[in-house]
Amino acid sequence: MNSKKAIVIGASSGIGREVSLRLLQDGWTLGIAARREEPLNEIKEKYPQQVEVAVIDITKEDARQQLQQLIDRLGGIDLYFHASGIGKQNLSLREDIEMNTVATNGIGFTRMVGTAYRHMAEHGGGTIGIISSIAGTKGLGASPAYSATKAFQNKYIEALEQQARLRKLNIHFTDIRPGFVATALLDGGQGYPLLLRPENVAKEIVSSLYKKRHVRVIDWKYRILTPLWRMLPRWLWVRLPIANNKTRKS
Repeated sequence: MNSKKAIVIGASSGIGREVSLRLLQDGWTLGIAARREEPLNEIKEKYPQQVEVAVIDITKEDARQQLQQLIDRLGGIDLYFHASGIGKQNLSLREDIEMNTVATNGIGFTRMVGTAYRHMAEHGGGTIGIISSIAGTKGLGASPAYSATKAFQNKYIEALEQQARLRKLNIHFTDIRPGFVATALLDGGQGYPLLLRPENVAKEIVSSLYKKRHVRVIDWKYRILTPLWRMLPRWLWVRLPIANNKTRKS
């Protein structure tokens, strides 16, 4: 996989940062982007010959142009990896939380993945990988917009994969669906069950990208749990007291 080129959106922290570091260790040339520049520059300082940095807020309308400019700076890409997303518990259904989540996980996601897809369609293909979540399995009353937008991401990538096949495009898709990951944005993960370490999650993500998996739930515990969730009838699911006061980000 040496000499390959990739862009990681959401590379400043958490899983996106860990995936970026693993790809760099494997010899990839990366374009890394996020809203915060300082953490990106820290990565560039360690790998000055392999990294291009861009400050991109995916909720802004000019994010598409900024992504295209980053692709051009790299001279094309073999992999686009989308690790940018937000999610908060919202038992009071605050409008700002719901709308910000939709703007990032829905509109911003669609804007950026679509830009990568159109570029690959015109330039011989590549791989599009995303971090969605097991939260898209069922509607979570504690995080309505979060679980809904993660389900949207699951279906959007599935639809793009079908479209790419219909168009005979050489584009592969990998939908990564992690469980709860211990990151700073989860306050270290206190209060969450079955916590995963970001380093281990990143290792499995990169392996899944290399193996061109279509969907990968991380890890084995969640691969058992999520099918059980799907089997629960709606009348039972809506009565389950699933709630947590932490913040969730993927």
